Amino acid sequence: MATTNDLKNGMVLKLDGQLWQVLWFQHHKPGKGGAVVRSKIRNVETGKTVDKTFNADVKVEVANVDKRTMQYLYNDGTSYVFMDTSTYEQIEVSPEIVGDAAHFLLENQEAIVATNEGRVLYIELPASVELVVRYTEPGLQGDRSTGGTKPAELETGHTIQVPLFITTGEKIKVDTRDSSYLGRVSS
Repeated sequence: MATTNDLKNGMVLKLDGQLWQVLWFQHHKPGKGGAVVRSKIRNVETGKTVDKTFNADVKVEVANVDKRTMQYLYNDGTSYVFMDTSTYEQIEVSPEIVGDAAHFLLENQEAIVATNEGRVLYIELPASVELVVRYTEPGLQGDRSTGGTKPAELETGHTIQVPLFITTGEKIKVDTRDSSYLGRVSS
């Protein structure tokens, strides 16, 4: 048990029998009345995000979340297989839990797998990954100085928008949170 004053980003709370991850919080002391804690929380299972206000110093149950760095091995068609690099234990994770992280997973890549009571909650990737552009249309000569973009298919099969000067075969850095292009990677 913890109080609402102990909230931290990323903390997982157990509210009404469901697990909620704290995305954002702010302590607020209005002119009159008691202090409150405003928060934005996401349901770990459904992905639904809600705004919730707690009174200050209210006890909340903190879920015990075990985060382990695991290596992504392969997708067998029905689930994603991850391996704990210290124990060599393999677990299967459903595509619903992997979610958008699947757009950036390459075999042998490391990811953080969060579990609660033996059940996988979510997959956490680094903020950015380096991927090779599998295919993109060539940029037009006159368009190189403008800020235009074009679609590019990455080695994972995911398509993102990249600047016109990016060519097929180049390695680029991609933000895993919003699929945005961050820059070229020099070899």
